[in-house]
Amino acid sequence: MTAPRKGQASAKIGRNEFHVRFSRSFMDPAFSLVKDALASVEDVALSNYINSHKAAVTEKAGSEFADPEYKLSVEWKANRDHLLAAEARQKDPVTASRILLINGSARNDGSCAGEISKTFRMLKLAKAVLEAEQIEVDTLDLSRLTSDYDRHIHPCKGCVSTAMPLCHWPCSCYPNHAQHQTNDWMAEIYGQWTAAHAVIIFTPVYWYQTPSVLKLMIDRLVCADGGNPDPTTTHGKNAQEAKDLELQGWPYPKHLAGRAYGLVVHGDVAGIEGVRRGLSDWLEWMGLIDAGALSRLDRFVGYYKSYAESHVIYDLDLAFQQEVVNVAKAVAAAVAQLRQGHLSMPDAGLQKPRPK
Repeated sequence: MTAPRKGQASAKIGRNEFHVRFSRSFMDPAFSLVKDALASVEDVALSNYINSHKAAVTEKAGSEFADPEYKLSVEWKANRDHLLAAEARQKDPVTASRILLINGSARNDGSCAGEISKTFRMLKLAKAVLEAEQIEVDTLDLSRLTSDYDRHIHPCKGCVSTAMPLCHWPCSCYPNHAQHQTNDWMAEIYGQWTAAHAVIIFTPVYWYQTPSVLKLMIDRLVCADGGNPDPTTTHGKNAQEAKDLELQGWPYPKHLAGRAYGLVVHGDVAGIEGVRRGLSDWLEWMGLIDAGALSRLDRFVGYYKSYAESHVIYDLDLAFQQEVVNVAKAVAAAVAQLRQGHLSMPDAGLQKPRPK
């Protein structure tokens, strides 16, 4: 038996510290009018925290799970049912082709930045191209994490490194009501990925890497690559059961494999090739299929030029804009070929000697 190692996490905070943290959300003097009601809410929140009341409402899993009597979060079950329906639509040959466009920039005009991003404009350019080809376009603007009220992508907790079966598909780490880790956007985002026949990611380079809003999503998609679709096999987050299950032999199901992808990576100083390479490697590891050389773009826009004039510089770079158009057209062509059975992964039938 390989036992989980212990001794890192901090102890639960005490009543006084809990009060300090709870109260920070209500510092505005306007809340003084409801201070008695807030005190009652705080008492309930503290009790849920002390008792680790992670799932707000649960119900028996039912006959489709390994342990029908185990109580699953109703929120998780609803997310899982949504993914099953999205997957069925995605595989239905009579449905319209659907491409998900993802804006990985953190900037928008509803936050402190005060201006839309060039990345968002690139996405809109590609969207117009795809819609002209009668393709359904879904958009995911990750900059909304910086401007929407109480919208979050909570960080990945690394369950997969304990044992792959502990990482559930879709993720069951959130919401965690005991820890006030709620309003997790990933519940919706998993459905967007599942429903799509292809994805195109548009991103700037921040400090030689992807922006944090994009990296949060990337980390949380680990459950799509080998994740366990049945949390009752580990009875929730039982690390020992997950380790035992993995050591019996785990199939590492790739839940998003077979979709096409494209990339538009741009920067103004350095790092574009490394980011594009990292994104390509990640997507292909998950089983996505590249749409050709022209679908993977990395370019400088305004190399060492003024930030203040970056939109004007983008306006003048017509060649780059055409390259963005080409990314969209390449992915559209790949989707058509995939759905007609003319495009596939040549190595799909090979057995990996070291699956993970």
